[in-house]
Amino acid sequence: MNDKIENLLEENRKFTPKTDLSQNANATSEWFDEANENRLEFWKKQALERITWFKEPTEILDSSNPPFFKWFKDGELNLSYNCLDRHLETDADRVAFYWEGEPGDTQQITYQDLYERVCRLSNALKKLNVKKGDRVAIYLGMTPEIVVAMLACARIGAVHSVVFGGFSSEALADRINDAKAKLVITADGAWRRGDIVPLKDNVDGSLELTEYIENVIVVKRTNQDIDMKQGRDHWYHEITEKEQSVCEPEIMNAEDMLYILYTSGTTAKPKGIVHTQAGYLTGVTTTHHEVFDIK
Repeated sequence: MNDKIENLLEENRKFTPKTDLSQNANATSEWFDEANENRLEFWKKQALERITWFKEPTEILDSSNPPFFKWFKDGELNLSYNCLDRHLETDADRVAFYWEGEPGDTQQITYQDLYERVCRLSNALKKLNVKKGDRVAIYLGMTPEIVVAMLACARIGAVHSVVFGGFSSEALADRINDAKAKLVITADGAWRRGDIVPLKDNVDGSLELTEYIENVIVVKRTNQDIDMKQGRDHWYHEITEKEQSVCEPEIMNAEDMLYILYTSGTTAKPKGIVHTQAGYLTGVTTTHHEVFDIK
């Protein structure tokens, strides 16, 4: 039996970058040499230079119990603080991200604006009894609220799990049950290729298959009629607009759970992949700097 995968296309061309791009790139040959020569010192340097810590770690990698490796295990930090607060003193009015949605609406969201949105939702989540370590399912379209939701969960120490908005009620319920999520953040609907995806209706269907959810937060996006169950369902704009725009970040251990992302389930039951605080943030910030060449 041939154990090789058949190749229908072979590509041998090389596309080298322009000289000025190579000369000014963040990723250099020295950077790669440094990583190869002493990987632990390399990652220590990345973590200490790129992350703002409440308590800097003294140990980089604990490999005493494989395969359960622990990175920066005695360090303390908050991801939301790193993404927002530390930029406010000098870059509060700088655009954090640009958003363009379907059917064509746009927003330019500054760090100050994003910080205030995140803090308001953080306070609203607390009033709905979401605490450090609780699980929150996020079932939204590609809107600014999905960014706010992830950062708000990180700010208060809740563990978020983003579920693709194209998944069915049954698939959503499976992930809610596995994560034991106590709250869902969703929308009335989402735009996709000119059609409306009935997100809230799908959530209602999933809640018939789970007993974990206590509250549902609903973003008003597509404005179609939906069922809102009194006491359980809450409009996003109503519960956030009355909240304060300041919320102290929870102090998190480097190895505390940050989020759960489920595998596709193509070959077996979807598995929840756990990402922790400091390891994830170190990897992401380093990747943005070196691979995306962020200046």
